[in-house]
Amino acid sequence: MNHEPDSELIHKHHLHSPYHRGFYTSLLIISVLGIGTIGMHIIEGFSYLDSFYFISMIATGQGPPPALNVSTATGKIFVSLMAFLSVGSMVASFGFLFGPFLGKLWRIGVFKFEKELHHLSSKK
Repeated sequence: MNHEPDSELIHKHHLHSPYHRGFYTSLLIISVLGIGTIGMHIIEGFSYLDSFYFISMIATGQGPPPALNVSTATGKIFVSLMAFLSVGSMVASFGFLFGPFLGKLWRIGVFKFEKELHHLSSKK
């Protein structure tokens, strides 16, 4: 019985290239940070640097920086929506970027587990 993974069943997607995946991941992250930075600048009147700092802290799940306070109701709603959007985008981006690698590790682990299981069951 051959337990080698069947490479003929694995189809390459057009986004399989790490360069394509990195490009689209970067594009998503830059877009989310850009929208958040401009939004905070317009809504709260923060400088662009403070706006970027604020949104990057929200996007990475660290929470709002203590030195910057959101004072308007519109700003609070915007930050709340950006928190959901940006954290989700970051997680999805890294999953998209590293998904093929983690999938390959998973397949190797399953293959080794099945091989060991077959080896143990043949000893009986």
